[in-house]
Amino acid sequence: MRMTPASPDPTLPPVRINLMSDTQTRPTPAMREAMARAEVGDEQIGDDPTTIALCERVAHLLGKQAAVFLPSGTMCNVAATLVHCRPGDEILAHPSAHVLTREGGAHAALGGFQITPLPGENGIFTPETFRAAIQPVSRYSAPQRVVTVEQTANIGGGTIWKKSVLDEITAIAREHGLITHMDGARLMNACVATGVSARDMAEGWDSIWIDFSKGLGAPIGAVIAGTDDFIDEVWRWKQRLGGAMRQSGICAAACLYALDHHVDRLADDHANARTLARGLAQIPGITVNQPETNLIFFDPTGTGITTPQMITELRGRGILTGALDHRIRACTHLDVTAAMIDETVSLIRAIASRA
Repeated sequence: MRMTPASPDPTLPPVRINLMSDTQTRPTPAMREAMARAEVGDEQIGDDPTTIALCERVAHLLGKQAAVFLPSGTMCNVAATLVHCRPGDEILAHPSAHVLTREGGAHAALGGFQITPLPGENGIFTPETFRAAIQPVSRYSAPQRVVTVEQTANIGGGTIWKKSVLDEITAIAREHGLITHMDGARLMNACVATGVSARDMAEGWDSIWIDFSKGLGAPIGAVIAGTDDFIDEVWRWKQRLGGAMRQSGICAAACLYALDHHVDRLADDHANARTLARGLAQIPGITVNQPETNLIFFDPTGTGITTPQMITELRGRGILTGALDHRIRACTHLDVTAAMIDETVSLIRAIASRA
């Protein structure tokens, strides 16, 4: 299998409804205007004012001392573990966590770290599972250095780590001298859905980041936050992993715009996800999870149509979805309207009825 993404099939119709991922969002005209007006400098020497403003704002938002702008959430995770761990160290995470399933083995390849899976329902392990996994310090076992969670749990169905569970995990980690790291790819979705502030959600976590290229609608970028010393070391790894982004204020302006205009509207995505799940559940043969945020997983095989067949049928009608194992993943975001949800349900019902 080739690693290079395939070019779009020119024989297929244009995508009209993109439910593949919230990473598919396009900058709004107002966001593009903010990017065009951005005051910029050279991030490499610390004089890009828009990037500085973004990092200061995210640090304050999360209740941390400092923050740094990076191109992606994956780079945030990788840089964080490279700072926190040494070769041979162990990271504890859910088996479906992004650090284990979607980052190309970077933590092993670049840092020599092993990731030990902690099982749990819907992408979330319990504090009891975490405590049971902690081993006595021994020269026979890898040093357990970091525990990490993904908020929200993507493959788990966009499920939310409850604040009470997060607090228990950080308490256990402190008791045993482990570092805590939160992958905040969809942190703001969790905050909007629960009413818990980002600062409260981040309390007790040594490092945490926000992705701006998902539901917040920016074209690129994530910001990781922590102590001054931690961020200082992240800068070292940022240099090693590719360096600064020079006039990054153009991208940082999109992220600032997103914080001002795209956070509260995440509730619309959650409402559309519930509508889609409700409509799919009414189609005989389809099983669907009840979404907590903007991710919907459904299995069409009970209709007599396989997941690949359904994805192909929908794509032929201009609707783009993705597959995960035997399920289809649909993701709502700012480019998906309520009318698009209704059309998608109608088309899936029509496809299923012909099976």
